[in-house]
Amino acid sequence: MLVREGTRRLLEQSPGITVVGEASDGASAVSRALLLRPDVVLLDIRMPGLNGVEATAEIKDRLPRTVVLIVSAFDDDDYVRAVFEAGASGYVLKTIGAEELADAVRRVYAGETVIHPVIAHKVARLLAHPPQLPRDDLHLTEKEVEVLRCVCRGLRNKEIAAQLSISVRTVEGHLETIFGRLGLRSRTEAAMYAATHGWFGGDGQ
Repeated sequence: MLVREGTRRLLEQSPGITVVGEASDGASAVSRALLLRPDVVLLDIRMPGLNGVEATAEIKDRLPRTVVLIVSAFDDDDYVRAVFEAGASGYVLKTIGAEELADAVRRVYAGETVIHPVIAHKVARLLAHPPQLPRDDLHLTEKEVEVLRCVCRGLRNKEIAAQLSISVRTVEGHLETIFGRLGLRSRTEAAMYAATHGWFGGDGQ
């Protein structure tokens, strides 16, 4: 809470930036974003309820014009890959100064991708590893792989059905099979799993 209040005060003192709201957990962050429709949302990675990756994916799905900037103390490879897969436009560490944070907010709002040097090094290393398809021992069919690829691109069931020329019910059936074989519970977890294992590449292709 102290960190959140400190961040709000720092941004409120920055020219050109207006803080319209704040939230104490991931689900509240999503609901507040849907209500207030801000230009930029700052999220941490580890939050009660929805984590930063899940909240980012939900906000970008519902508010595609809203930009998400991750501000976190964590720089794990899995988080880095997954959060950009979810649609974040920037990732900075909490060690940056007030002016740097305000500058990051302005830059992502202007359409730039802002990455802390430590995170940039991780991104470069992750991109150096070529993407792979799901392992054969997972026994996913070609159509299931295509559905999973669409999920990683952020498509909803109706959009997947239209793109693959199948019914929504068939998409739902494929997703149930994918979740079962990967031991997952949701499409967000599936996208995160694929991202952290380097499947399809950073844009789901």
